[in-house]
Amino acid sequence: MTPAFRLPFVLGALLLGAAQAAPLALTATPEARAVRPFAAVVPTPRQATYPAGSLPLAGLGVKTVGAAPELTWAVRDLRDEWKVRLGIPLPDGGGKSIAIGTRADADLAARAKAAGLYTEAPEGYALWVDAGGAFVVGADAKGAYYGAQTLRQLLTPEGLRFARIQDAPALKRRMAMLYLDAASKPVNDRLIPLLAALKYNSVLVMSNYVQWDVAKAGGWAHPGGATKAEARRVAELARSYGMDVIPLLETPGHATWMFNNGKNLDLAQDPDVPAPYAYDTLNPASYERVILPTLKEIVETFAPRTVHIGRDEARADGRGRFPGRPNGVAVGFEKLFTDDTLKLHAFLKERGVGTMIWHDVAFADSLIGSVPPKLPKDIQVGFWNYTGDANPDLMRRIRALGFPVLGASWWKAGNAEGMAKAAAQAGADGMIQTRWSGYFGNTSVWDGMAEQGVALVRAGAAFWNPDAPPVANDVQVYRSLYQPQAYAKAAGQLVDLSPAVTRTLKDDSGSGWIQKGAFTDLRNLPAGKDVALGDYRFNVSGAVMLRGSRPAARELPEQVSLDLGGKKADALALLLTTGWAGANNREVIGKLDVKYADGSLLSVPLEYGRHLRSWTEVAGTTENLSMIPAPGWTGKTGDGLDVNVLVLDWTNPKPGVAIQALTLSSAGRGANPTLLGLTLIGSR
Repeated sequence: MTPAFRLPFVLGALLLGAAQAAPLALTATPEARAVRPFAAVVPTPRQATYPAGSLPLAGLGVKTVGAAPELTWAVRDLRDEWKVRLGIPLPDGGGKSIAIGTRADADLAARAKAAGLYTEAPEGYALWVDAGGAFVVGADAKGAYYGAQTLRQLLTPEGLRFARIQDAPALKRRMAMLYLDAASKPVNDRLIPLLAALKYNSVLVMSNYVQWDVAKAGGWAHPGGATKAEARRVAELARSYGMDVIPLLETPGHATWMFNNGKNLDLAQDPDVPAPYAYDTLNPASYERVILPTLKEIVETFAPRTVHIGRDEARADGRGRFPGRPNGVAVGFEKLFTDDTLKLHAFLKERGVGTMIWHDVAFADSLIGSVPPKLPKDIQVGFWNYTGDANPDLMRRIRALGFPVLGASWWKAGNAEGMAKAAAQAGADGMIQTRWSGYFGNTSVWDGMAEQGVALVRAGAAFWNPDAPPVANDVQVYRSLYQPQAYAKAAGQLVDLSPAVTRTLKDDSGSGWIQKGAFTDLRNLPAGKDVALGDYRFNVSGAVMLRGSRPAARELPEQVSLDLGGKKADALALLLTTGWAGANNREVIGKLDVKYADGSLLSVPLEYGRHLRSWTEVAGTTENLSMIPAPGWTGKTGDGLDVNVLVLDWTNPKPGVAIQALTLSSAGRGANPTLLGLTLIGSR
């Protein structure tokens, strides 16, 4: 659960339409909203049991055995967890201790062996919690750090859950993408700890638009790019969370970054294309003026062991010719591409830095027999495959040609899981979870393209343990890690909406829900006077469905007014959906008017995809998601369709003034607002 969202509002003295004759009935509850720990650990450990019981928090402290920096990081993360989740400190020492160290310590190694949990697997750990205390014993310092990430998930308000865990990663390298732009600081400050919690050990940092000195001097620096200082800070922060940093500079295609502000047009591969996409690899100025100075600054700023130089989609359709100049045509694409790769590889190698590329050009069917033999075998290859077919054969072939290879997945459910299994079968070095949310779309990882953020959870779990089942509560885990909240309960009141219901949830007769019959309805949504859905409780009796443009919704009311009888609330939780999709992302499809007892009115616009969406649009299968609405219920229809209903948690800007009534209105478009439950949060 995240903090209740805040929307722009307008106050006025307007009057709402006539409310119902009598206020709706309300039922008090001590847990209108309750944030609780998750039962499941993510990633799923390779071997784990959870005996009944927990280690009390009273008198509990933490100690490290050893001096590795990873142990210090582990204590930092545990203390942050205690502070955020419980609002209390985790002291040093204590009557009973959380001991964190490695098998290099003879006593800890002996304890792990006695517990039957000892491991020597790289980055592996043994963890046990019982009445005597909590112990994390890493096979190495990284393993101890990852064990601490698991221990964080055993924390509850009552204590640390008892556990016996022996764990280690299946894949050596587990990488996720970060972006650098002017808005990236708060995003990356959340994502980096999130990635560490999911046991990633590398980040691929999109660095095209950093404001490099050479870019500023040449007039092609983008004002929306991150500063060099921010790039350096992100690298240092990532390393302090146990992650190797690999900057990505896209070359020779996807090079629009170097043509910003209309600069460097003389270096375009195709001089006739309106928006240059690739640079001229035969022009020495491409390297002297742009490419090599930029790579030099990247090496100086990030101090990386590896730089990713792109190479994907080098001559993509519709983006100009490659080769696009007569001298290049005479040489041919294969030699242009190969020579450019060798030049950049040599430049990096002189500086003690390795090279990584994408696979799709160099290992294309037409080039795999001729280009790879010309490339140094220390070039690491990222094999991206965003389809449902995770066949490991090409990864095996790239590896057989002598190149280190990593698989790469994207956001759709099943992609990372399938690719991780294929990578393990192919003997790949690891996996990369890509995130293509736009060069200046950093904030969309929470609001706009959040499906790519949620995918980080599924991918992290799959990269660590490909044999485990997919993460069932990926959205909740993502929310909890990106915006961690205290484990707390809030009292409130459940509103009985039955007098306002316009459609039944069950549609046995074809006249309920969306009039598609019993196999396409919400009969499986839990109903009753007090049901728990996600972190919330509701009185669910039917649907207050409003008018839409679909034939089955045209006769419904355009708005409904709900008399609350003058109740104060800190927030409102609305179990809200639409009967159909049929709206553009961010399209305003309705509004919520809040009438206060002092006569003022607050109007809240409802944007499709941002504040509510159709019951048929489920995370993992749908693009342009927002995390503003919280998870409520996820299930299936009678014919097996995956469906869900979200909760819009709205912070009341006037909690000290009683709410007289709410009016929910529809704009009458394809997506029609539908209210299934309403709860007042706060015990005022």
